[in-house]
Amino acid sequence: MSTTEFERHDGIRTDESRNQLRATVLQTDIVWCHAAANREHLESLLRDAPSSDIYLLPEMFATGFCMQPGLPGVAATAEDTLEWMRQWAVRLDAALAGSLPVEADGRFYNRFFFVMPHSVEAYDKRHLFTYGGEDKVYAPGQKRVVVEFRGWRFLLQVCYDLRFPVFARNRGDYEVALYVANWPVPRIRVWDALLDARALENQCYVLASNRVGHDPVAAYDGHSRVIDPYGKVIASCVDGQEGFATAVLDRERLEAFRRKFPVLEDGDAFTFEENG
Repeated sequence: MSTTEFERHDGIRTDESRNQLRATVLQTDIVWCHAAANREHLESLLRDAPSSDIYLLPEMFATGFCMQPGLPGVAATAEDTLEWMRQWAVRLDAALAGSLPVEADGRFYNRFFFVMPHSVEAYDKRHLFTYGGEDKVYAPGQKRVVVEFRGWRFLLQVCYDLRFPVFARNRGDYEVALYVANWPVPRIRVWDALLDARALENQCYVLASNRVGHDPVAAYDGHSRVIDPYGKVIASCVDGQEGFATAVLDRERLEAFRRKFPVLEDGDAFTFEENG
């Protein structure tokens, strides 16, 4: 694993820390449709990870990318896993973020939860992976979601959303884009290329968490990373292995770059028409 070393410490961080944000992306294997086992395994990784303000987990980190959310071990476990995320957010004094299959209003959603010590925000995956039949099982989200935490703004995105740049268009409303995924080996070059592109075109930091291992239909080798606004990978996990990568995000460096090279001000006024 690649990481910048930090000492773990307790206590609530003050406003003084907000110009810099410590971020950790976790790259995990996932036991198929066994939420309790995955939560227990993640606890060991979280204990070993450096102290951070945010920890990013893969898409459907508790179950794997399951197209049968009605099975007893899948969407039915979402509330238990969300409560687990709440407890660990308090324990770590940090945000914990990742997606879960959930049932709401008689429909299933691939829902990205951003869990803070005292509140929870959520985003439902907008672009469903039709090639894998996700659109036949899950309902699409209708809202683009940006969350604020410790003075930083985060755009929430899930896997296939990465292929749709208009949806991620930076309107000057975020500093960090979060991508969680189950992105398979045959298309991993696309993952790498598009993550770099999202950082460059939106002049933002990108945190990306992808799983490793196998599920019934695909193999995964990670490529989880942190990318800076210049498109440089500043921390990355070892490909094909579980682990974590930690980096410090610097607001002053980001804002200085945006002032010096004001790309965002010259962009076309594309917007996503939100429904509901």
